[in-house]
Amino acid sequence: MTNKKMALIVYSGTIDKLLSVLILSSAAISMDFEVHMYFTFWGLTLLKKGEMDKSGLPSDYKHLENQLKEKLKQMKYPAPYEMLRRLKESGKLKIYACTPTMEMFGITKNDLIPEVDTFAGAATFLDVAEDSKISMMI
Repeated sequence: MTNKKMALIVYSGTIDKLLSVLILSSAAISMDFEVHMYFTFWGLTLLKKGEMDKSGLPSDYKHLENQLKEKLKQMKYPAPYEMLRRLKESGKLKIYACTPTMEMFGITKNDLIPEVDTFAGAATFLDVAEDSKISMMI
């Protein structure tokens, strides 16, 4: 692996933020970065089997959701889960599921997609973020 790392805390379950995470990760991986995504709070719900592609816009922008999804289809964007799977295939993406959030929301390991690499609390992920060139909360 490379010595360039990007750490992303994914705390939102909305498609606008999810797409930002996926697009930034794609760019970083193409630039030979390791990407580490820590899913917590409503972001963690995206890791539940079948949920990622159901994500929508926040209530302030809900009226634009169909328009956004149609435009993404026209642009031939893959569905969010397919984007995540492609990033995993690069070998440069590591996905962390927040264990306190799992407990808080009653989510089990069996509920989550198989692409999850590690189950961890904040301190474990902060060790990763500390060594990252880029750290963001999205």
